Amino acid sequence: MKSLFLSLLLVSILFMNSFSEVRGRKWKGEGTTQNLESIFIGRCYDYIRIVNPAVGEKNCLELWEAFRNAFINKHPCNILPKDYELFIKLAFHTIPANKSLFWENNQLLVKSFTSGARRYMSLSDALFGFVADFLIWCGQANSTGLDYESCPTMEECENNAVDSFWRMASITYAQHSSGVIHVLLNGSAEGGAYPVKGFFADYEIPNLQKDKISKIVIWVVDDIQGPDRDSCGKNTVKILEDRLKALGYDVTCTDNYKPVLFLLCVDYPDDSNCILSSSAPPAQRRPISSDRGGSWNKLMFVSLCGISLANETEEQQAGNIYTETLRGK
Repeated sequence: MKSLFLSLLLVSILFMNSFSEVRGRKWKGEGTTQNLESIFIGRCYDYIRIVNPAVGEKNCLELWEAFRNAFINKHPCNILPKDYELFIKLAFHTIPANKSLFWENNQLLVKSFTSGARRYMSLSDALFGFVADFLIWCGQANSTGLDYESCPTMEECENNAVDSFWRMASITYAQHSSGVIHVLLNGSAEGGAYPVKGFFADYEIPNLQKDKISKIVIWVVDDIQGPDRDSCGKNTVKILEDRLKALGYDVTCTDNYKPVLFLLCVDYPDDSNCILSSSAPPAQRRPISSDRGGSWNKLMFVSLCGISLANETEEQQAGNIYTETLRGK
C-alpha cells in the first residue's frame, strides 16, 4: 500500500511539473539565450580587440543597454525594426568596398568562407551582427526581465524581437555595401537557392544603393553529395538574375565556385566533386584524399582555406590552396 501511494505521489509531481512548464511557455520558440548579457558584451570586446580592432573604440556596455532597451518592457510581438536604430547607430562601422557577402540557406558555410571578416564581411561579420549571431532574446510586457522560457516565432508574430532586429541590421548592411557585391546561394536548398520571400529578397536587395555598386557576383554552390536543384540561369537563380538586371545591375553568376567548394570538400575529401580538374599542371593532377596525409592533410586544408582570395581568379585560388597543401605534406 505504501509503495502504491509513493508511486501515485511521484506521478502527480511529474504531472504538475510538466503542466507548469507547458503553462509557463507562452510561445512556441525557444526562450532567451542563457547569459545573454555576458555573451553580448564579451562578443563586443572580442570584436573590437581581436576580430576587427580597425573599427576603433566602442563602448560595449552602452551598446548592450541600447540593444536591451529596444525590446525590454515591451510586448514581444510589438518590437519594430526602428526600435534598434540607436543600437545600430552606436555599433555601426564602415563596410569595406568589394567585401560584402549576402547569402541564403548556407549560414555556417558563409561563416567559414568569410573567415572572421578577413576575406569578406557578411552581416554577421560586422559588429552589429556579430554580437547577436545565433542568439535568441525577448522581453515581457510591463517587466524589465527577459523571458527565458519561450519567445515568439515568425509564424506567431512578425514583429518579434529577433526578426525585427535582423530586418534593421539587414537594411543597414545593404545600404552601406559598395563596389563588387557577392551573393552566395545553396544550389541544393529545398524550394530553390533564392527564396523569393526572404531577408535578401525583401530587405537587402531593395536597400542596395545602385550608384555605389559596380557589379553583383552570384555564386551557386551545391552541397557535396547533395542534389543539384538550382543553377545559374535556371529556376529561382534566373528569377534573381532577371530581377537584378531589371534594376540595372551588372550581374555575373558562377556554379560551384571552387574556393567555396573546397571548403565543403574538407568533410568529403574523396568525393568526385573534390578532385582537381585535369586542367591543372600534371604534378597537381591528384585528388585531395584522406589517404594522402590523413587528418593532417585535412588540417592543412582547413588552415590554408583561410588565405586571402580577393585578388585572384577562381583557378588561381583553387590551385594555390592545393599547392600549399602539397607543400605541407
